[in-house]
Amino acid sequence: MGPAAEAEPPAGRALSAPRLVAAAREELGAGRRWRLPAVRALQLAGEVLAVAAGLKPALLYDCGAAGPAELRRYLARLREAGLAPLRLHLLGAEGSAPLLLHPLLARRRLAAVLRAHPAPFVDVSAGRRCPALCGPAEAEAIKDHLAALLAHLGAAEAAATGPVSSSEVVPAGWNLCTVVGVLLGYPAAYAFSTEEGAENCLALTPLRVFTVQASCPRIRDGLRVQIYSFSIPESICAELKEVLDAWCDELKEAFSTQNDFVDLRILSEVVCLPAVAL
Repeated sequence: MGPAAEAEPPAGRALSAPRLVAAAREELGAGRRWRLPAVRALQLAGEVLAVAAGLKPALLYDCGAAGPAELRRYLARLREAGLAPLRLHLLGAEGSAPLLLHPLLARRRLAAVLRAHPAPFVDVSAGRRCPALCGPAEAEAIKDHLAALLAHLGAAEAAATGPVSSSEVVPAGWNLCTVVGVLLGYPAAYAFSTEEGAENCLALTPLRVFTVQASCPRIRDGLRVQIYSFSIPESICAELKEVLDAWCDELKEAFSTQNDFVDLRILSEVVCLPAVAL
């Protein structure tokens, strides 16, 4: 008889907020003077739970300087506390902030974007007068990169063992802003000419900012977790209406099949900023 399978902590039961805060502070901030605020630690646990619950395909870790090893220990502590994520994958790319992926959803998202027509990539290169959907040649070049990433994730998943796996991808010639936008599940991702640097044409451009929030009583009553935050130039929202409507419908469907979050809110507002960093 083989070794007993690892028991999954029961899903849906209340989580210990102090344990979640301790996990973040001890594993992600160990040896540093930086101390993650308790509320942010709880929100981070909620964001991880949103990935595990299938509400989004990925999370970009931007709370500190922790790398894959620290994040793996942090995720192990979350499992011990009862957060019970299913299989998760940590993806690194040339020193950029690591991404925490729901492997199945991430691959589905990549495959869906590869099939999409027109491709949901918004060209915001600094040399443009205003944002517009990428042309066929630019879109195909981006899709080549996404196809390579899809193959990488498929191979990583096939070789994965344990509840959390990790891999490093070499983004040769990729625009990581675009690739990360796709992985994070945004309905449209920004792209720009890397030959012009990271500058863009979004300054003083009306942008519709979408924010998705939900309450997570499993972690703490009243805790609001931001699940998505992204923008789309207001001038092309009508052109992307079908894409946005489909994205909202898919999110609502995913929300209806989980029991970790309640009170889903999809908000939007138009802003105009003197500078926009991507």
